[in-house]
This record gives sequence, C-alpha cells and structure tokens, in this order.
Amino acid sequence: MRHFLSQVLWPILFLVPMSLIYLGMETGHGVIIFNVVYLTLALALALLERSMPHEPEWLENDGQILQDLAHTVLSKSVAQVIISFTIFMGLAKWLAPTHSGFWPAQWPLIVQIALGMVIVEFGLYWKHRLAHEWHWLWRFHAIHHSVTRLWFFNTGRFHLVDTVTGLMVGIPVLLLLGAPQDALLMVSAATAIIGILTHANIEVNCGWLNYIFNTPNLHRWHHSKVLSEGNRNYGENLMIYDQIFGTYYNSDRRPPRDIGISHPMPETFWAQLRIPFTREPL
Repeated sequence: MRHFLSQVLWPILFLVPMSLIYLGMETGHGVIIFNVVYLTLALALALLERSMPHEPEWLENDGQILQDLAHTVLSKSVAQVIISFTIFMGLAKWLAPTHSGFWPAQWPLIVQIALGMVIVEFGLYWKHRLAHEWHWLWRFHAIHHSVTRLWFFNTGRFHLVDTVTGLMVGIPVLLLLGAPQDALLMVSAATAIIGILTHANIEVNCGWLNYIFNTPNLHRWHHSKVLSEGNRNYGENLMIYDQIFGTYYNSDRRPPRDIGISHPMPETFWAQLRIPFTREPL
C-alpha cells in the first residue's frame, strides 16, 4: 500500500487542490478558496510527513520553526498576498475592459494555464539560476538554502528581497500580455501548490512527471551541498528550461540527507534578514 501511495500521491496532491481552487473561482470567491485550500493542503502534508516520511531524521526539530514561520509570514503571507493578489489581480481586473494585449483569451482555460506556466517559468528559471551564480543575489537566496531539513513548513523560508525579485519576473509578464484574472489566479495557485509539495518530506515516486514538473524527487537534489548537484533543477514549476539549458539533474542514487550551505547562518530571524547586507561570508 505504501508503494502504491508513493506512486499516486503527488498527482493527487496537485490536481485536487487545483480543481477545488478552480471551482471556487467559478463561484467568484477564488482568492478566499485558494487560501482555505492551501492551508488544508499544508495540514494534509503535516500528517503525511508523520505517517510516511522520506527522511525520518528530518522530522526532528532543527530549532528554526519560529524563524521559518516569520520568514513565511513576511515573504509569502504579506509580500506575496499584497503584490500578487492585491496589486497584480487588481491590475488585471482594471485593465481587462481596455487591454486585450496578445493573450489568447478565447482558448480553453486549462490551455491558458499551461501557456502561462511556460511563459512565467522562463523568468523564474533565470532569476533562480542567477540567485545561485551571482553572489549578490545568492546572499539573499542563501537564507532558503540554509535549511538542514526539507519539510512543508520551511517552504516559505525566503528573504523578503528574494521573494520580491522573484515576483517581478513572473506574473507581470502575463499582465503585459493581457492575461485575464482567472488565468493569473490559476497560474499563481499552481506555483504555490507545486512549491509546498517540493519541500514535503513524504516518500513519493513521481516517475515520468519528473521530466515535466518540479517534484520533491528533483528538489532534494537542488538542496545538496555538492554544487554539481545543488546548482541544478532551477525550475520553479516546470523543468522545461532545465532540459533546454542543461541544468536538469536526477539520479538513481538516494538524494543526500545532509543538506544546507557551507557557511554558518545566524540563528535569529532578524540576524538572518540583516546578514545579506553585511560583509560576513555566505
């Protein structure tokens, strides 16, 4: 039974929330339903991590729970909600009557979502890759990679600067192309759901889906301390640009349990916010 669940869990955990958010959007309460579904998914992942963990050692407290929560509240709940759901969605609604752009609004919504994810992914891929290859951006991104275990709760552990720069290269492109509010919401929902699933400490075997989506199987390699493994799999949602630009990585070996960065990270939340602006090595 455990083997069977590991084969089907990722598609279920992705498709069911996406379907519920779509149905909520049809009722006119898409943003509210999105938040309810996302929190319910987080609860489900918490239970699954206890019942079928990928790494039992990652269930142990790392002393960073409050810090992870603070980063999540600041970077995701505040910055992302204000920027994505208030500013971006508001602009989409305001522009809709006067700005059709180049967007194929007559296409089925599921095709628009797929197109939106491919377009957005280009900016997200290069922003993420530069965050590893350009030292100034790495100083902010290192906050995320300083985790010593992967679990659903530290999905949102990003420095505020890292989050805001990521938001600027994604949804605004779809806005300029004239994408409607429904497509923007569903692309944002896909990004949030895939994001929390990549960190889930659950035993899953995604098989051929690893060639299309960013999955836990791939993201665990991305957190490796070995740079030839860690500087790979930059895709946020899709692996299309990792395939194109030669940064895709997967192996038959088990991903490393010992993850993190080579330099120490301050223990406190405020020190973690400050350190990218100091001269301390990261």
